[in-house]
Amino acid sequence: MMSKVRRKQIMEALSSNKRTDDRGLEDVRNIEIRCGIVPNADGSAEVRLGKTLTIAGVKMNIGVPFPDTPDMGVLIVNAEFLPIASPTFEPGPPDENAIELARVIDRGLRRSEMVDLKQLCIIPGKAVWEIWVDIHALNHDGNLMDASAMASVAALLTATLPKAAVNDKGEVTLDKSARQKLPIKGVPATITVAKVGDKLLIDPCLDEEEIADAFLTMTFIGDKTCSIQKRGEKALSIEETLRCVNIARKKVEELVNAVKEATGYGKN
Repeated sequence: MMSKVRRKQIMEALSSNKRTDDRGLEDVRNIEIRCGIVPNADGSAEVRLGKTLTIAGVKMNIGVPFPDTPDMGVLIVNAEFLPIASPTFEPGPPDENAIELARVIDRGLRRSEMVDLKQLCIIPGKAVWEIWVDIHALNHDGNLMDASAMASVAALLTATLPKAAVNDKGEVTLDKSARQKLPIKGVPATITVAKVGDKLLIDPCLDEEEIADAFLTMTFIGDKTCSIQKRGEKALSIEETLRCVNIARKKVEELVNAVKEATGYGKN
């Protein structure tokens, strides 16, 4: 539980449109991205957002498509909050917070259509590429959602898969010596805005999260809003929701450029 003194410090800073780490209300913490850090993964990335640290790994294999999308590949996101990341995280199966994070990121990736899943179909109705994105929280200092989403996007941008073909017997063969990148249609950005008292602030740190009334997490691709997830116990008015969207939209280019710079996307 946060002390009354610490809570007072945060609220006094916010009353002057400042934060205890000297950021403005609409400033994102320092972003560091490293790619290719897991040799056995098909793609991987580590993201530091301030002191928050997450890692995402991508593995791909041949599987069966979903019945309602027989001509599309499969994308599945999982998340795990490791006990080393925070005293509040416990060992065992993913809790409801990890499950929610995975679902929000999964929906953002799907709705943004970042990966062209139709190009991952090998034999309609029978064989497609399955993409598994596994997220691990390594240090929790707030806003795991945005850091994990950024790590997932960077891992997908740098992931490669073997060339697949169908032989005369209708069997799928893989040429592991001829690897190719995923078919990428665009680079999404996921941004969270927190409401603390009557203030709206971007990229909340852990102390700010603990006293926040509500959160709005949005995924954008370009100017398009792809998905929105509201969290927290208190409501957001229509006016506050629109303000959150406008605040987040201003940061899309900054986050996308950070990912592109780290992955080299668009330079070739």
